[in-house]
Amino acid sequence: MTTVREPAVTTSEELSVWPASTAEHHRGDLAVGGVPLTEVAERFGTPVYVMDEAEVRERCRTYRHAFPEAEVLYAAKAFLCRAMVHWMDEEGLGLDVCSGGELELAVTTGFPAERIVLHGNAKSPRDLETALRLGVGRIVIDSPSEIARLAAAVGPGGRQKVMVRVVPGISAGGHEKIRTGTADQKFGLSIADGYAQHAIGRILDQPQLELTGLHCHLGSQITSVKPYLLAVRRMVGLMARLHEQHGLVLPELNLGGGHGVAYRPGEQALDLTALARKVRAELSEACAAAGLPVPRLIIEPGRAIAGPSGIALYHVLSVKRTGDHTFVAVDGGMSDNPRPALYGVRYALRLIGRQSTAPTTPVTVVGRHCEAGDVIATDVQLPDDVHPGDLLAVPVAGAYHLSMASGYNMVGRPPVVAVRDGHARLLVRRESLDDIRSRDVGL
Repeated sequence: MTTVREPAVTTSEELSVWPASTAEHHRGDLAVGGVPLTEVAERFGTPVYVMDEAEVRERCRTYRHAFPEAEVLYAAKAFLCRAMVHWMDEEGLGLDVCSGGELELAVTTGFPAERIVLHGNAKSPRDLETALRLGVGRIVIDSPSEIARLAAAVGPGGRQKVMVRVVPGISAGGHEKIRTGTADQKFGLSIADGYAQHAIGRILDQPQLELTGLHCHLGSQITSVKPYLLAVRRMVGLMARLHEQHGLVLPELNLGGGHGVAYRPGEQALDLTALARKVRAELSEACAAAGLPVPRLIIEPGRAIAGPSGIALYHVLSVKRTGDHTFVAVDGGMSDNPRPALYGVRYALRLIGRQSTAPTTPVTVVGRHCEAGDVIATDVQLPDDVHPGDLLAVPVAGAYHLSMASGYNMVGRPPVVAVRDGHARLLVRRESLDDIRSRDVGL
């Protein structure tokens, strides 16, 4: 039988995964950045994504404070728009981009190209041409074929700073599909089989390429410091071997990102203070033992900045009770958030906009798309009187939602709205049917 619980009162623990500015509003509403979420839904429609600008900026400052000696690059793949580029620039972060498109958006917004790093396992000739044309700071070489291709694109007399993405052979991350530090996936060059060392030797033979350091990225949603410490030891070990073989002293070490956040109250998140303290100590100790100067550290947080700063709002379209299951269908789904279908993630969404005295019951919140896997959240406690027209809010929705959105069923991607100091403004408009039709030129 379905378990029914008494109506719950919001606690500080329940709001622990929401932006710090979140506050109770009247009639069961929540306000974020001083703006009631019901007001956002009424003004901009649903589905809609809300970004708390102050939360984004504060998370940037937290990283700058924890890693004052390091270069902090925002991983743009988590979520990127012109406003986000502007915020990163003002907060003193660099950018880590994965395509010519992300790079173009950043530079045309006014972001300094020299503070941008381009990486990716399969960069197209156009990606590389764009990077060189715009003067990107560093390009991370991910495969041997990129070495000659990039050197030729730079041309005689040119010079481009590069790093090499190394696979350190460490398994870390919240799901097998987001673990990228092992040799059985598509990224980087392995230390274990010697491919990394061979590629570095080839780079040193290219006068157009200036090798500034090593890069590694272990995966995503990592909540323990230990994998990063192991990565430091293995990367410094490789740097020591390169010094022995080539007399090479590399000035930079990029440990990537993947810093885990809590999606539901009580879940573990990576302790940033502990990470900074222990990585700093491990790096100093390992370099001292190898007789090497300590390289400048680079880190690439994405989700940890954007994720907890964003909220998704949906309206309920239907409620269906089938046997022991209650399905609550909303006006969005896997076209604006494919993560549940890809990784089986779970959210702590809640009803907002009205106070219900009904007991709560476990429901499955599903999307509007023609896929059985279009599920936003399972076993979520919602009031038993949930009905069409109700408004649901999903916290920790700022990363890997819209950046991975699709055109499935041609419903159009939702808008993005920023809130701060009691004001809401549109950052990215809703994708319209006219937008979709305009791309179809086949008649």
